[in-house]
Amino acid sequence: MKTVNVVDGAAIKQAIEGRDGKLLPTFYADDAVVRVIDRDNPPSKPREVRGQQAISEYFADVCGRDMIHKVDIILTEGDRLAFTQNCMYPDGARVFCAAFIEFGGSRIVRQTIVQAWDG
Repeated sequence: MKTVNVVDGAAIKQAIEGRDGKLLPTFYADDAVVRVIDRDNPPSKPREVRGQQAISEYFADVCGRDMIHKVDIILTEGDRLAFTQNCMYPDGARVFCAAFIEFGGSRIVRQTIVQAWDG
């Protein structure tokens, strides 16, 4: 599994848009938590993906889907990063995502993903 030395907005954008499900998990600390809020996982009961192995499986699923990912806006402040992402399936269905990341040292320790789907 390849890794990058610096996890920043540019590296995240490149990995997401390249659908690199093997590289993305290397950005996370071993005990990181990714919370997903969407139509199936409301704010009162978000999906929690815990640990690098589970995060690796999550990104293998997402990046394995036949869809286009486009990271639009990236904002950073101190040890936090946020970005928006637009995705499109071949049938034209779209997904919008806003992600909020907190770093601990050089790796991501917490991320919240809020996504809305067509339909």
